[in-house]
Amino acid sequence: MFETLKPLPADAILGLIAEHKNDLRQNKIDLGVGVYRNAMGETPVLDAVKQAERHLLETQSSKTYLGTAGDPAFNRAMQTLTFADSAPVDRLRTLQAPGGSGSLRVAAGLILRARDNATVWVSEPTWNNHVPLLGGAGLRLKAYAYYDTEKRAIDFDAMLDALRHVPKGDLLLLHASCHNPSGHDPTEEQWREITDVVVERELVPFIDMAYQGFATDLDTDAFAIRHMADKVPEMIVSSSCSKNFGLYRDRVGTLSVIGANPESVDTVLTQASNVVRTIYSVPPDHGAAVVSIILNDENLRAKWLVELSAMRERLTDMRQLLHKALEDKAPDHDFSHLLRARGMFCFLGITAEQVGRLKKDFGIYMIDSSRINVAGITPDNVEYFADSVAAVL
Repeated sequence: MFETLKPLPADAILGLIAEHKNDLRQNKIDLGVGVYRNAMGETPVLDAVKQAERHLLETQSSKTYLGTAGDPAFNRAMQTLTFADSAPVDRLRTLQAPGGSGSLRVAAGLILRARDNATVWVSEPTWNNHVPLLGGAGLRLKAYAYYDTEKRAIDFDAMLDALRHVPKGDLLLLHASCHNPSGHDPTEEQWREITDVVVERELVPFIDMAYQGFATDLDTDAFAIRHMADKVPEMIVSSSCSKNFGLYRDRVGTLSVIGANPESVDTVLTQASNVVRTIYSVPPDHGAAVVSIILNDENLRAKWLVELSAMRERLTDMRQLLHKALEDKAPDHDFSHLLRARGMFCFLGITAEQVGRLKKDFGIYMIDSSRINVAGITPDNVEYFADSVAAVL
């Protein structure tokens, strides 16, 4: 049977991880992998998570299955974290999912059941797994203008013009904050303009929020979701706890849906639960239980907020440090877009050939588009990195 299969190339980022691991150079730098790292290059378990896990170990009395929708306490806490009081509660339902990717996959199945010829519009560029994940599920995808690589900024006029020509009823995939890969987000005023077009064109917002708390703060980073929530009849929101709780391998996320009325959204929940049943049956419990404990405990929540703030501030500090080093080493080149980006990612703004030279000659790893994870920058490696970039420019 399997002799008909052909080998596939490694995922661009996963392939880089393997190459970096096998590189024996001591000064090598990995800017490709999408995880937060501290100044020592580690991805630590948060103290709030450790405390919650200890509490879970001492109090959990069963490992029986969760239902297809997951833990109700977790879902309520995440729904509040995402929407606050902005959404009509009687038209909003949330279910637990195995990470942001699991949430997106369930959403894709749900969309196809509702409308098998549905089209989802995605930003150009978008997260490298959006297209294979959603397209692989069977959704038809089209691109709308977003980032201008020449100006190194959002081309907002082109974006709005594209959205005004999206057929009525199509779905619009948006990044709530910390756009991956560009790191450039609309302003609040621009989000209002986007919302006006969404309402005018009767589009269905499909918002992916993987980095809540990594740009400005929990509330500001959810502005787009909360602003749209009471202005549209239907909305889909995928969220992830991988970054802001550091629960990458535990796969924790949610899928939330706003329906036109309570009856329709209850129907949506039954369909989403059935999609879950046909893919992974029930979600994993551990990470979601940890998040629920943290969000429902005043002291642990306060500790988590301090740790989240520290991660966000480190990313901001590294952007500033990197910009200063590149400004010193390559004064003829403009890297000011690094300071305007937010979250973990942005484009460095060099060619694929220069990216290849950085890997070959200096052991610096990033994908060909020059998207970098600024969490890979540290005070110890920033000078070497800037010298290497200056050498290939």
